[in-house]
Amino acid sequence: MSIRHGLLALLERGPRYGSQLRTEFESRTGSTWPLNVGQVYTTLARLERDGLVAPGGEDAAGHTLYAITGSGRAELYQWYERPVDRTNPPRDELSIKLAMAVGAPGVDIRAVIQAQRHATIKAMQDYTRLKAQALAAIESGKTRERDDVAWLLVLEQLIFQTEAEARWLDHSEARLVRLSLPADRRAEPEPPQAAETVSDAVPDAVTAPRRRSFRAPRS
Repeated sequence: MSIRHGLLALLERGPRYGSQLRTEFESRTGSTWPLNVGQVYTTLARLERDGLVAPGGEDAAGHTLYAITGSGRAELYQWYERPVDRTNPPRDELSIKLAMAVGAPGVDIRAVIQAQRHATIKAMQDYTRLKAQALAAIESGKTRERDDVAWLLVLEQLIFQTEAEARWLDHSEARLVRLSLPADRRAEPEPPQAAETVSDAVPDAVTAPRRRSFRAPRS
């Protein structure tokens, strides 16, 4: 997540001071990625060092304002046009946890997956509820529509992420169960519900997964 470019985007709308930028950033993203004022001012200092923002005087309350420069505006629009780089994906704690849990003595990886699946479904339900609230706010016309639409897009991305995570957890569980089978059985075509039963030879406490339907509450 680029705080640097997010602040530039807000400054393009006009000069802002640090606390104002933090408030508007969190409003636009629904506080999904909360910032502290120190983080904002550290980023502003770096942007000023790089010539992307400049001091823009003070407001009536004496707050120091920052304004985007021509170089900052060019950097911002290059960011909008440039695809997000996926060659160096961010570290994902869940992926690392499962990778380390495979074969770890005394770890029931099925229990790890089941616990995460429960948390993932709960998050999905929470995001879906928030999405319904965001849609209602937009339709009512009583709030700032731009911020609500931005928050809606963030929520829908989170919903898609949790849906994908739930599918990946199901896939991982089925994969571990299949790999625990003898080699001659692995070569057999997978039956429709191959993950329902497990051989007694399952190592490292990997046992049969209980399949669970994954449905988001209707918004």
